[in-house]
Amino acid sequence: MDVSFSKQPMVNKYSVIFFLLIGLVVTTISYGQNRSARGLVSFGPSAGLADDTLYLDVNQDIAVQLLPFEDVLKIAVAHSPLIKYQAEVANSLNSSYSIAKTQILQNVSGYGNYSGGNQAIVSSGGTTLNGRDAIGQIANGYRVGVDVRITLYDLFGRKHQIKQAYSNYRAAVIQKDVTELQLKRELVTVYQDMITTQQVLKIRLIDEQASLAAYRIAESEIQKGKINAEMLAGATSRYVETKSITEQVKGEFLKNVHQFEALVGVPIQRLKRN
Repeated sequence: MDVSFSKQPMVNKYSVIFFLLIGLVVTTISYGQNRSARGLVSFGPSAGLADDTLYLDVNQDIAVQLLPFEDVLKIAVAHSPLIKYQAEVANSLNSSYSIAKTQILQNVSGYGNYSGGNQAIVSSGGTTLNGRDAIGQIANGYRVGVDVRITLYDLFGRKHQIKQAYSNYRAAVIQKDVTELQLKRELVTVYQDMITTQQVLKIRLIDEQASLAAYRIAESEIQKGKINAEMLAGATSRYVETKSITEQVKGEFLKNVHQFEALVGVPIQRLKRN
């Protein structure tokens, strides 16, 4: 009993020193996260994406790093393939509407010709002028005219055809507006998800660095015989767990960034403020 009581203060002493060292290292590391020489955090290589390094400052809000959302939305509308497609459909239907308004002109045709030569018309008892047939003289020369044919469909169905063409054109214009609205809603969702994952990532990086510091201290302390294997195993498990969570959050953040790029239609670097 005397021996056990005499060793207990030493265990407490080492435990206090151990936790003080952890606190000191965590405080130091929290001011120097995994940053590059430019002060930016590299996400690409750590997420296993070769030749796709994305530099963003994880400690600075996305809204501050990127252009205002309204400007980003204008860029997305200008580069969206869906909106370009709807615009071309609207232009095509507008042309169809213009054709429908002038389609009645296809029933109107003009003609012109020239007749010459001996076109004397044999007529019984016809009069002559200077020894030549007068009617034959009328048949010679230029002739022009206009042929107009209007059907019942043109009289009763044309206005409905024009109305239908105009309605199709207006529907295409409205569909373009609907596509822009859908793009804006998707952009808002991805933009907010990107901001949220960035904030979570900031917290997870601090947690990861703290668990890494505890793991390294535990490795050093077990070599000195100050802690047992169970404490080292606990520190190792804690670091592995936090590292795994951090990588998952990094992946979610990268996914949101690339989805954001796809919706806008330009690389994220072109959306950053100058």
